[in-house]
Amino acid sequence: MNQYKFNQPFIIGITVVSAMGGLLFGYDWVVIGGAKPFYERFFDIANSPHLQGWAMSSALIGCLFGAVSSGYLAERFGRKIPLLVAAALFTLSAFGTGIADQFTSFVIFRLIGGLGIGLASAISPMYIAEISPAAIRGRLVSVNQLTIVIGILAAQSVNYLIADAIAPDATDVEILQSWNGQMGWRWMFWAELVPASLFFILAFLIPESPRYLVKEGKLAKAKSILSRIGGDVYADVEEKNIEKNLEDASTKVDSKELLSPKIKPILVLGIVLAVFQQWCGINVIFNYAEEIFTAAGYSVGDMLFNIIITGAVNLIFTLLAMRVVDSWGRRKLMILGSSGLAVIYFILGGSYILELQGFVVLIMVLLAIATYAMTLAPVTWVVLSEIFPNRLRGAAMAVATTALWSACFVLTYTFPILNDLLEAGGTFWLYALICLSGFMFILKKLPETKGKSLEEIESNF
Repeated sequence: MNQYKFNQPFIIGITVVSAMGGLLFGYDWVVIGGAKPFYERFFDIANSPHLQGWAMSSALIGCLFGAVSSGYLAERFGRKIPLLVAAALFTLSAFGTGIADQFTSFVIFRLIGGLGIGLASAISPMYIAEISPAAIRGRLVSVNQLTIVIGILAAQSVNYLIADAIAPDATDVEILQSWNGQMGWRWMFWAELVPASLFFILAFLIPESPRYLVKEGKLAKAKSILSRIGGDVYADVEEKNIEKNLEDASTKVDSKELLSPKIKPILVLGIVLAVFQQWCGINVIFNYAEEIFTAAGYSVGDMLFNIIITGAVNLIFTLLAMRVVDSWGRRKLMILGSSGLAVIYFILGGSYILELQGFVVLIMVLLAIATYAMTLAPVTWVVLSEIFPNRLRGAAMAVATTALWSACFVLTYTFPILNDLLEAGGTFWLYALICLSGFMFILKKLPETKGKSLEEIESNF
């Protein structure tokens, strides 16, 4: 690939624009956590665990439908139009959620935002992979994961900057009647209008995926875009490679093959890893930070600041994961993550039961986020992209991704219910047991895949 002179400003530019889908994914995913103590009082659901769970998890229903439909939309309309649709959905959701005066309309606009998340989570990395030269594809695709974490940190920072100071002993009525309770939570959602609108405008300027254009027989347009990426010679070589690849993959995949004796164990492995990434419990720390930190003795104001700290740790250890995943190996990191979280959750649950409030809980939460960000969060996606056979990878990934978002919905919906039944200590001990089970499964079933080609991995399985 060194013989080609790549147009790096162009490549980086369209990568950053498409990765804004990841940034909005992260922002929309987490912004609700900071707004939670205020909109719950506004809609009078603070004492209803079921409605609390529905408010937090409703976006995941939209996310599930968005992810499921992303494959059809990408094949029918290309990659650019679904990105534009996702940007429009984010914009509409940000405006509508902030303006909602009824709980039902609030949930509807959260569902719309979830559709945007589902589309962006699938289309943004796919688009980046298809416009990236092979020599730098991994680095560029990782930009999307990085922007997700940046979006999470941005939401946490915006929530903290918008919220007015609240007295530690403020009652529900005082919080409801405050600026935060009436308007502050709305501006937390409206702040998303800035990046969402920018994404919508800039998405018009990026080209369509050359792979999709070749598939549709628009060779001249495909070669023009490939020429802008790496020059005429690169365009000729890549266009021929894409055509050959599409010919080799032209045989229609029968979904029944996923249940064949050879493929089913691999599919089960992928589904279990996808579900475990969610059921390990870390996402509740972001979505239910209020309960976690207030149960540890922090005020609402302290809680919002602590959320920023968790976001910064998430960003730092995501960057570290990008550096070590190819040297340490996938299996080692997955084992480290599952066992580490089991120990941390056991200590965290004990801290709540023994009423060791404040700093101890904050340290344990930061350790949990650091462990997850460096292991299960990025490595699960790496493993899922490697273990499935080439010809069935798209269909198998769709099944695993659907399982992941379904598990995420169950996790988010059930946390307030579990927290009400088991309290914080018992809930974290339950997650410790799940992580211990995941550790034993990974130890027994997951082979190492680092340093091997996809064909070698397929052959080994």
